[in-house]
Amino acid sequence: MQKRDKTLPYGRHWISEADFEAVKRVLESDFLTLGPRAAKFEEKLASYIGVKHALVVGNGTAALELALRACGVKPGDKVITTPFSFVASSNAVLFNGASVEFVDIEKDTFNLDSGLIEEAVSEQTKAILPVHFAGQTCEMQQIGSIAKKHDLVVVEDTAHALGAEFEGKKAGSFGKAGCFSFHPVKHITMGEGGAITTDSQEVFERLLLLRWHGIDRDAKGGRGIGFADDVKELSRNHRVSDIACALGLSQFERLEEFLQKREEIAKRYNEAFEGLEGITMPITKPGRKHAWHIYCVLAEQRDRLFKFLREQNIGVNVHYTPIYRHSLYTKMFGLNPSDFPRDFPNTEYVFKRIMALPLFPKMSNQDTEYVIAKVKEGLKALTRRKG
Repeated sequence: MQKRDKTLPYGRHWISEADFEAVKRVLESDFLTLGPRAAKFEEKLASYIGVKHALVVGNGTAALELALRACGVKPGDKVITTPFSFVASSNAVLFNGASVEFVDIEKDTFNLDSGLIEEAVSEQTKAILPVHFAGQTCEMQQIGSIAKKHDLVVVEDTAHALGAEFEGKKAGSFGKAGCFSFHPVKHITMGEGGAITTDSQEVFERLLLLRWHGIDRDAKGGRGIGFADDVKELSRNHRVSDIACALGLSQFERLEEFLQKREEIAKRYNEAFEGLEGITMPITKPGRKHAWHIYCVLAEQRDRLFKFLREQNIGVNVHYTPIYRHSLYTKMFGLNPSDFPRDFPNTEYVFKRIMALPLFPKMSNQDTEYVIAKVKEGLKALTRRKG
């Protein structure tokens, strides 16, 4: 098959005329920053996830930082989480003055291994931060049971998993808070944006405070007069614009279409790669609805196959370098790289083999077939070279 002229990215947004019109209407309105579109998006997201409250913020990282803080994570606490994630998840813990306690992952789902969590619990442990990798939920029943037994908070990193389900319940509705991202490669986009979902009125009210400089806009003295601005705790500006929320609302109308297209592409990959030597496909465990944010395979000769596919203008990617391997974490926690294979055997095994193939709703059948053909071509060439 002839080489593409342009690189096919691993993920990409899909903007429609309706999206353009939605943004244009905001630009012609009285509200550009946090306003009625934000409120409507929050209402829609809360209803979709099946919780009482949702709050939009500037990005997914801000969502994680604020959710942990609103749920009571403070300096000196420890948060159990996965080392196999984008660094934002554990950075959010550090932003709150807490420390991370990494637990190894499952070799098949690449999610936090719930069977290893309890032995990592200590007197300093405050929360569990599961990351629903690639769009498949973690084992939330067991995680919830452990949290209840040890009086821990669960904050879900649901950046990959808008629309994912565990036993018929939406990701983002299991913990005390769920955190979403609306970056351009996610299921729907605001350009940049994030959100926090929760059933807790207490958490929601604190989030309102934290989103806007720690200001209580209904403070005593101004109530009933029309002004109030008591700063109750130190926080930053985490507001999001109505422009972004208008785009998000318009995108939300196509969420089910986007999810279906992602699932169709994943199914075509699964069928094409079934039984193919040198590559292992992702699995979906029973009782889970996969949202297919990314499609990750394990390849025995990953680096060579990666290079071959990049040369064919296929934008494969590696998700992720384990967080403990980053210089910041290695230095901060005094980690010894020689210990990584012993402490995190599954994470190390997966890291050396994992590769994300292009998957996004706007991909054409020709795009998908091109990826499939080139993966097969690359594997065949590597097999000949190996022989």
